Amino acid sequence: MSAGLVGGGEAPALRASHADRDQVVDVLRTAAGDGRLTVAELDERVEAALTARTVRELDGLLSDLPVGAGMTGGDVKDVVRIEQQGGSVRRGEGWAVPRCLEIHSEWGDVTLDLSQAVITRDTLHIDLDMRGGTLKLVTTPGIVVDTDSLVTHYAKVKARGAGGEDAPLVLRVVIAGEIGLGRIVIRPPRRFFLRRAWRP
Repeated sequence: MSAGLVGGGEAPALRASHADRDQVVDVLRTAAGDGRLTVAELDERVEAALTARTVRELDGLLSDLPVGAGMTGGDVKDVVRIEQQGGSVRRGEGWAVPRCLEIHSEWGDVTLDLSQAVITRDTLHIDLDMRGGTLKLVTTPGIVVDTDSLVTHYAKVKARGAGGEDAPLVLRVVIAGEIGLGRIVIRPPRRFFLRRAWRP
């Protein structure tokens, strides 16, 4: 390993199974039958799907199709509820994003890492009822967060873009409801770097 800056903060990508690959191939063939892919594009993507090692690679093959990315995530629920008091909840790699997420939290933290989630829909509606604590959303280019319908009581909304303003829309997150004595933090994934120590 060469000296200098070395990245090491991201968790390893979720490995794809044979069933994941077969499902993507089926979706690609359907898209080709609908005229969305040419024969050459179908052949290229099917070959890439059959040799893909991770779910993220498979998702990329579907990102420009109506089914959206993340068809490899299995069954996706319409409505999911998170309820907790005085603790912390995290949804991260491999989490299948639902159509609607109901969050009821008192004096605790809820973290939604959308950068490693399985996304099958173009919109996520969050119905928030939070007192104290923090709601954290980790985003990537193509994920837009709308808080216009949110009511705040002595609360803060802090947003730091993930860059890539020209990136195609992947997911629109609409947060409604109320938050009091807490905060919402929207940020890109953190990058950790290790610098090798040199000794004389």
